[in-house]
Amino acid sequence: MDVKIDPTWKEVLQPVFEQPFFQSVVLHLKTEKATGKVIYPPGSLLFNAFNKTPFPEVKVVILGQDPYHGQGQAMGLSFSVPRGIKPPPSLVNIFKELQVDIGLKIPSHGDLTQWAEQGVLLLNAALTVRANEPNSHAQIGWHEFTDHVIQTLSEKRSGLVFMLWGRFAHDKSPLIDETRHCILKAAHPSPYSADKGFFGCRHFSKANQYLVSNGQTPVDWHLD
Repeated sequence: MDVKIDPTWKEVLQPVFEQPFFQSVVLHLKTEKATGKVIYPPGSLLFNAFNKTPFPEVKVVILGQDPYHGQGQAMGLSFSVPRGIKPPPSLVNIFKELQVDIGLKIPSHGDLTQWAEQGVLLLNAALTVRANEPNSHAQIGWHEFTDHVIQTLSEKRSGLVFMLWGRFAHDKSPLIDETRHCILKAAHPSPYSADKGFFGCRHFSKANQYLVSNGQTPVDWHLD
């Protein structure tokens, strides 16, 4: 199957694209679109996280659950929204933690593209969602695909930081070799759970400390 994705990712994921489960994902999306369903993000941004962060450049992985389901929000990067769109509550809480952790001024927008371009893979476990129906594509095969992505990063790269927020993300830790990578776990930044261990986790400074200790350039978390 010829998937439009960054060539470095295409090379390592080609065997996955050929598997029946992935082809059923594609069929499912085509069928829903043919029946008039609105799906986010738009097709051109489906693999935005991969295109903005080529495989050899990944340094940090921030795992989200599924794309935002409101109009104009989803842009193919976990937790990120385009400029001009009000940052959702979880993203606001991420910015609050960044402010406490590293002194980041709260940005005026929620576009995290600058992080992605520095090697932060902003990966959602499901890459699509039906409009106004959260988790509506959680069971169509995307999780199997993104599990392969996490395992491939774990096996073929070393010295990465995986930020796993919330129980859903914590359940992905068996896919990651802890002897080769840094796993940081905390509560989800959602308003329902941020005060149960996300606030005060200091993951952003911890990630940079790990990267520097492994001879890598730290991430500049500031957003222009």
